[in-house]
Amino acid sequence: MTFQEKLDKIVKKNKSLVCVGLDSDVTRLRQDFGEAKQLSFNKTIIEATHDLVCSYKLNTAFYESIGHEGINALKDTCDYLVQKYPEIPIIVDAKRADIGNTNKGYVQFIFTYLGADAVTLHPYLGEEAIRPFLDCKDKGIIILCKTSNPGSDEFQNLQVSIPSLYDRAKMVRPLYQIVAENVINKWNKNKNCLLVVGATYPGELKEVRKIVGDMTLLVPGIGAQGGDLEATLKVGLNSKKQGLIINSSRGIIFAENPREEAMKLRNEINKYL
Repeated sequence: MTFQEKLDKIVKKNKSLVCVGLDSDVTRLRQDFGEAKQLSFNKTIIEATHDLVCSYKLNTAFYESIGHEGINALKDTCDYLVQKYPEIPIIVDAKRADIGNTNKGYVQFIFTYLGADAVTLHPYLGEEAIRPFLDCKDKGIIILCKTSNPGSDEFQNLQVSIPSLYDRAKMVRPLYQIVAENVINKWNKNKNCLLVVGATYPGELKEVRKIVGDMTLLVPGIGAQGGDLEATLKVGLNSKKQGLIINSSRGIIFAENPREEAMKLRNEINKYL
């Protein structure tokens, strides 16, 4: 089963486009979670939300930052999901970028060791470099396009003058659009590519949707980052009223009632479907 097929099934089952980010920052976890508190915390969130989500996303920084204990918690969390909720896709938010030979090691770690279904990647090194990921036909390869952070325009909005692959009348346009064009027209031979487009930039999201058609987009920035949910849905949904993985991390997992917050987000999204 491909990542997209797995995603489509859980979206239908749970009636949800919500992705919960398991960004379990140890500095914010209560002491009563014990020594293995990242894993314990993650299990608590998973049990509270598993019937309300379409995926879980684990940002490796929150695990790598504390060394081997964090890597163990990352692995154990992925194992827990694979064993108990195998129908829910796991996205490892690693934002990897390197030469092709090195990427083979990342492929081994993320897909074989962790058992993840999808990964986030930088496009800067080009298609040739990330080919080891693109060749994983059953996995989701999620390319950074227009990220949600305030400084993303420094490079992503640089105006570049080359012929457009999707609109020959366009010569000058921002770099993020060229990334989207290359991914949809050149990199997506195995139909396993997705793009990251932040909810904090609905105008750019609208342009990306025009370029990529019905391709699924991972959308961070809802919740703590202040992304506009209504604007995101109005311009981001595809022709099937799907095509979005809407991530919320801190806004759900550190809420007083994570289940309530996840359900609130799911229900708010579903008003537009």
